[in-house]
Amino acid sequence: MTLPRILFLLTALFFIGAVHADPRVDINSPSVNLTDFRIGYFIDDSRELTYAQAREQQYTETTSTTTLGTNALVTWFKVTLDNSTQQNLSLDLQLPHAYHVKSVQLYAERSGQLVKSEELDLEHVAESNLMYRGVAIYPLDLPAGETTTVYVRSFAYSHQWFALNIFDEERSRKALVGVANDIALLVGMMLALVFYNFLLYFATSKKENIFYSFYLISGVVWIALSYGLVASLFDAYGPSIFMLNLSLITMPIFLLLFMMAIFETKHVYPTEHRFLQALLLPLCGMFVWGLFDITAALKPASSAAAIMMLVTLSVSISLWRKGNPLAKFFLIGHGFFVFFNVLAVLFYKGLVTPSYLSSHGTGIGIMLEAIMLAFIISYRIKILEDLRESQDDLKKQAATDPLTRLYNRRHFFAEAGYLMKAAAARHQPMAILAIDIDNFKQVNDAHGHAVGDQVLTTLAHALKTQSRGNDLLARFGGEEFVMLLPEADTEKALACAERVRHAVATQSIEASPGEYLKLTVSIGVASVNLASDSIESALNRADDALYEAKNNGRDRVCLSGDNTTS
Repeated sequence: MTLPRILFLLTALFFIGAVHADPRVDINSPSVNLTDFRIGYFIDDSRELTYAQAREQQYTETTSTTTLGTNALVTWFKVTLDNSTQQNLSLDLQLPHAYHVKSVQLYAERSGQLVKSEELDLEHVAESNLMYRGVAIYPLDLPAGETTTVYVRSFAYSHQWFALNIFDEERSRKALVGVANDIALLVGMMLALVFYNFLLYFATSKKENIFYSFYLISGVVWIALSYGLVASLFDAYGPSIFMLNLSLITMPIFLLLFMMAIFETKHVYPTEHRFLQALLLPLCGMFVWGLFDITAALKPASSAAAIMMLVTLSVSISLWRKGNPLAKFFLIGHGFFVFFNVLAVLFYKGLVTPSYLSSHGTGIGIMLEAIMLAFIISYRIKILEDLRESQDDLKKQAATDPLTRLYNRRHFFAEAGYLMKAAAARHQPMAILAIDIDNFKQVNDAHGHAVGDQVLTTLAHALKTQSRGNDLLARFGGEEFVMLLPEADTEKALACAERVRHAVATQSIEASPGEYLKLTVSIGVASVNLASDSIESALNRADDALYEAKNNGRDRVCLSGDNTTS
């Protein structure tokens, strides 16, 4: 026999063995905990086969947890159970994914005779006692030493996602206790993010927060529905609940809207914006289609998801290359989403071996991306805060004197006008001080500008020390300073001026090693007539009083309209 002929025969035997599968499970102990074993399946394209017809078909071998994609809506599963123990066994056959099918029929035969049958219609689940928290439980008695063959007909809405577990009664109860606990934790985390971002939206009115919140809500609904949490918590099944799978379409819609908002594509990246818009339109069309025929609308969902992931990845890469600071973080989060969703798509199409990661890929991907999107929102807030602080610093620099860090003349006049209006509205007094360093030109000429700068900063410090929190201080230029005193009558203004004069007089500056300068200032005081004064006219009267103080010997305070000095 030639080698090619041998290879042909081996290949033929392999396929014959796969087609004529008759998986058997040997139960050799009263303690039964079977979650991974071999079963057979047959896809009923006609959707009309009876039990008698199905038992005559040829079954293909697969695992007890399997996915067969969207083209296997009605599928028969078969497993043969050999009770090799010396006692009768009472077992539970559990279908943990029964919550997402239209109906399930179960048949048990022994020695070619049907011994038990049960039907579970998810549209009339109240009429059956087989369903508990989304899990179909089929009690089955296995006589000692006998063989029982079980057939299960599963009619799915969109994807044939099947699992069969076999337990003794004790382990069956334990398996039901932990149903959907991991999904409840995932959903709880995402709901916390929803609540937080709603608060952010009400605080900032940023569209990205509301789009992100609705993206999370869509993800929560789909995860809770697809992984049995809705069934577990609310005992809710059937076509009306299956309509919630529309969230699988709304989720990418809100993700695209989030991208447009957070990256400001409409104004900054018009090319990328057009790509996102082009993707958004068919998704909205699918959503409308789903309102009338959700099963049909979900059939192209996997292909649409692949296109969406390709476009969004391409757009985010483009934004990253163009220097957008948020794009790299979006790429990381979306990379997780794409990886786990590709795994999930392969699982739903029956192209990969079922596992926790593949069966829960969409949920894991949504959660990881949700966390990264939350980080992006926080990081963008930080960028905006840094920008705001930078702008505030620039405004402050424009409003202050760089040497003394007091306000400059321009800011003084702008702020003084506001303070005068506020004082007039409250009928409060106001006064102004004009302050000038005595003999400042001689200090500069004799000791240089460095010592002169030291004199200016010393006076600025004295003014800050002697002022109140609501006083407005400014350096007008050279050695001239101004203080505007809200809520201060003439008496309080004179007292403040005297404190400043005394504080300066007690200061001394080291002009050179061993040589100290004593400082003095002359101060003019004027009350502000809020009914008739402008800030300029009040300041002019304070200046007149200042010149009077200078002429009367310096180092003194003089009140406008009064020749008394102190």
